[in-house]
Amino acid sequence: MKLFLGLFLCAFSVCCCSATFSGPRRSILREVNDKDQTGVDHDYAVELNATNFDSVLKDTPATFAVVEFFAHWCPACRNYKPHYEKVARLFNGADAVHPGIILLTRVDCALKINTKLCDKFSVGHYPMLFWGAPPKFVGGSWEPKQEKSDILVIDDARTADRLLNWINKQTSSSFGLDDQKFQNEQLSSNVSDPEQIARAIYDVEEATSTAFDIILEHKMIKPETRASLIKFLQLLTAHHPSRRCRKGAGELLVSFDDLYPTDFWSSPKQEDDKSSVRNFQICGKEVPRGYWMFCRGSKNETRGFSCGLWVLLHSLSVRIEDGESQFTFNAICDFVHNFFVCEECRQHFYKMCSSVSSPFTKARDFALWLWSSHNKVNERLSKEEASLGTGDPKFPKTIWPPKQLCPSCYLGHDQKSNKIEWNQDEVYKALRNYYGTTLVSLYKEKGIVGNEGTDGAALEDLIVATNAIVVPVGAALAIAVASCAFGALACYWRSQQKSRKYFHHLHSLKNI
Repeated sequence: MKLFLGLFLCAFSVCCCSATFSGPRRSILREVNDKDQTGVDHDYAVELNATNFDSVLKDTPATFAVVEFFAHWCPACRNYKPHYEKVARLFNGADAVHPGIILLTRVDCALKINTKLCDKFSVGHYPMLFWGAPPKFVGGSWEPKQEKSDILVIDDARTADRLLNWINKQTSSSFGLDDQKFQNEQLSSNVSDPEQIARAIYDVEEATSTAFDIILEHKMIKPETRASLIKFLQLLTAHHPSRRCRKGAGELLVSFDDLYPTDFWSSPKQEDDKSSVRNFQICGKEVPRGYWMFCRGSKNETRGFSCGLWVLLHSLSVRIEDGESQFTFNAICDFVHNFFVCEECRQHFYKMCSSVSSPFTKARDFALWLWSSHNKVNERLSKEEASLGTGDPKFPKTIWPPKQLCPSCYLGHDQKSNKIEWNQDEVYKALRNYYGTTLVSLYKEKGIVGNEGTDGAALEDLIVATNAIVVPVGAALAIAVASCAFGALACYWRSQQKSRKYFHHLHSLKNI
């Protein structure tokens, strides 16, 4: 009855060309190496049309958007394109110098499919550029006589320099056309700004995708690691902060026994079978890749994946319930030990896991253990990076939370020993707000996160006892009934799998 009830409820002005109005969606991350006669890489700007205009601007992680309305037959538009692309290079694509800030797009009003779209924005000459927050363009319009509008006409953009100057004034920035990737002097530390963590939701998705790319590329699914991956997939299906990652994890769980049966490794066709999942995208093909917005370092080799993975683990720790704390501890420890390819990091994390002598019975205790462990990792790495000069100068390893982020978390600080006395209740509150509520706030605004909670009855299938757990392979899908798309799938899968049980010892980490 709960299942069916759940399913039911889920039910610029630069030219005098007159505006005479007369493709497939292009990926935001598309890169083209061809160069025009000016030697500038082109096709960085995203081409939109009436069929994808709203969806692209709704889904973009960028804070601002520029939309150029042009006509392909307009000589002034053709001459302006190299200037526009010089600016788009800075912000668009996987190799963007300043990713996730501004999305530069264009719409060809000479195409009949775009006639109504161009009319909605009262395009009276070409090219005409508009500026605004991406959601303001979705289903939006512009009238020249409007007194107040969230969408602005860019009225001084005849050249790349002038367009970028306009953008700099609007954003209080100092972007330059010669800025190079990963040498970003505009980048500033974001650890003390609680609202910035909302941008990390995209990094969490990318870190999840990257982790599974590594697992498949390195052929890390083996008889001895199979069960630990199942546990982690169950955890992701139930509690990943991104709905599309929960969905992908669930889909992989559904097919896992067919893709990797227990006798798979004795089959002569295993290599052929593995090829079927090599291109699997756990968070979907639409997840932006190569951006690293919150987790972007000032150098290519810093932050990125490891930062995104830590954010994922913390987000999981604050989304679980008390009865899931020991299962989550084991699932994460097992996953890092079996699938994290940085050997020293893996061994260090394993040592911290092995030092836990008593089982976790409270979600608060596990979240605080993970927080404390992360601070120990940062403390160790900060010393090594300081002595070797390998750290990120803009993002040095520090203890979290900094005092400016959570003053109430500090009871005392011995400057000589650098020992901090923490108010753990306040720390836990900060963790839940930072990695829980605020992390998903950007996606919530766009309506693509999904529910915050999980089905309590289904969780009983996930965690059964203290010293051992009985986990049906389909239990995680049942948990995801609260995410509407999984409802029918969970019901079917549970009916197929309900007699199958997986037993894991929770408190012994000897065989991790």
